[in-house]
Amino acid sequence: MGDLSLEKVSETYLDVLKEIGNIGAGNAMTALSQMLNCKVDMKVPQVKLLDFNEVGALMGGEEQVMIGVFLGVEGDITGSMMFLVEQNSAKHLLHKILGDMVQPEGFSEIEFSAMQEIGNIITGAYLNSLSSLTNLTIIPTPPSLTLDMAGAILSVPAIEFGTLGDKILLIQSQFYDEVEIDGYFILVPDIESYPKILSSLGISVA
Repeated sequence: MGDLSLEKVSETYLDVLKEIGNIGAGNAMTALSQMLNCKVDMKVPQVKLLDFNEVGALMGGEEQVMIGVFLGVEGDITGSMMFLVEQNSAKHLLHKILGDMVQPEGFSEIEFSAMQEIGNIITGAYLNSLSSLTNLTIIPTPPSLTLDMAGAILSVPAIEFGTLGDKILLIQSQFYDEVEIDGYFILVPDIESYPKILSSLGISVA
């Protein structure tokens, strides 16, 4: 197992990781629909293995202002997870919950709190589906919320996990009620966690 690089694992088992991404994103949208008390449709998620420096471009450029919810993953597997959404899309979601309390410009403390809860529920549902699929214990840490340019937000996991080969699993989920919203899940397991995930699914990683 010593020579098992992230690159090798990712290329060989990307199909499995894609399926996990699909199921996780679907569960997350179901949770969001229940929270907003309205029907939320979702297109088939796009699951991609990318270099960190490619991710910002996919989100509309590294200067695109996003809200990012970042949390650590503990338990049988370790790593981190992020959910990012463009600020106008975030405002749309907040209108569903807070109504006229939403400010036209900027984000109030109440809005940040609500957005953190949205992120918490979405990422929690995603990780729960991964836990159910793998029978692994997956415990999210309390989330932190950031409003910044995509490049700055992405620099956090890039610095933390850059030693693993600069590859991340990006799940781009387009979901919509009357407005189409692009949400991005970024799952970055530690290198030791990949074999655990795959072994739990009955896939040899020898």
